[in-house]
Amino acid sequence: MKVLVTGAAGFIGHAVAARLLERGDEVVGVDNHNDYYDPALKEARVARIIGRAGYRHVRMDVADRDAMERLFALHRPARVVHLAAQAGVRHASVDPHAYVSSNLVGFLHVLEGCRNHGAEHLVFASSSSVYGAGRQLPFAEHQGTDHPLSLYAATKKANEVMAHSYAHLYGLPATGLRFFTVYGPWGRPDMSPMLFARAIMGGDPISVFNHGRHTRSFTYIDDIVEGVLRALDHLPTPDAHWDPAAPDPASSPVAPYRLYNIGNGRPVELMRFIQLLESRLGRKAKMEFLPMQPGDMPDTVCDESALEAATGHVPRISIEEGVAGFADWYLGYTASPPVAARQAPRPVNAPDTAPVRAPAFAGPA
Repeated sequence: MKVLVTGAAGFIGHAVAARLLERGDEVVGVDNHNDYYDPALKEARVARIIGRAGYRHVRMDVADRDAMERLFALHRPARVVHLAAQAGVRHASVDPHAYVSSNLVGFLHVLEGCRNHGAEHLVFASSSSVYGAGRQLPFAEHQGTDHPLSLYAATKKANEVMAHSYAHLYGLPATGLRFFTVYGPWGRPDMSPMLFARAIMGGDPISVFNHGRHTRSFTYIDDIVEGVLRALDHLPTPDAHWDPAAPDPASSPVAPYRLYNIGNGRPVELMRFIQLLESRLGRKAKMEFLPMQPGDMPDTVCDESALEAATGHVPRISIEEGVAGFADWYLGYTASPPVAARQAPRPVNAPDTAPVRAPAFAGPA
């Protein structure tokens, strides 16, 4: 089938696109290659999939209404995996308008495209950050999410309720995935694994917030991709067992709609993650212990039992295996970065139908 993947130059998006291609699907990938972090890394990711049979890459912004309408009208995807968003909890305090444009306006354009062009299932990225001020661990989908601690989290909460309205009004099957901390090869350079690895190898101090007392449901990219595909293949239906006396906010009695946590249920202390990374990189970290940052959550612990019950998905990669895989990739990538990571990035405002051309060397797989 034909699948539209937004955010296809992103960490999770390019890995999802690659797996869809491997199983024989046709993929249309969309990304605006913005400069929130180094666009050269995005170019290098896309270079790994651009030449594969069945893949077409479109450089455009999901916040561009006319371009999104043309995209859906031209390609009419059977299913959509919407991962494009302005990411980052802390950056929202610097540029809040980017979050409204990408995460709210852009999401509306995806919903409208699905509605008007017959998409049979929309899977979209939410976030564990929606649990906000909640302190009941592990986080489970039946818990309330009415107190986000950042604008980023608020936009993801808004995505969930927007999707429910379209599922109810127009019968659009919609599944939201609340991602917990994802790490692994080709990860985002603004996230802690890449920040830590760069600092350790450069001899620079690591900023360890909350004095290292964070715990996170670190989940390896391969496990995340497997969960996304299983969710994509599992179309939701209205919940026949929905109890009005004890309503479940993660399902609906009137709409084909479902929310799932996706992450590893075995939380890891931040200091343990750093120790494993030090061991694999062969260097000790210099650490600067700092208080909690505004908008951060002290702990995120994932209850993924609902996704397992629905799809059979169980994360299988241990933190030891995952950190080793990430560290080995990082050492290889920085020792011999892809050509795309050494070239000036292409302009973001390239025509919305312009394909990305692969560089001569796509880097480590």
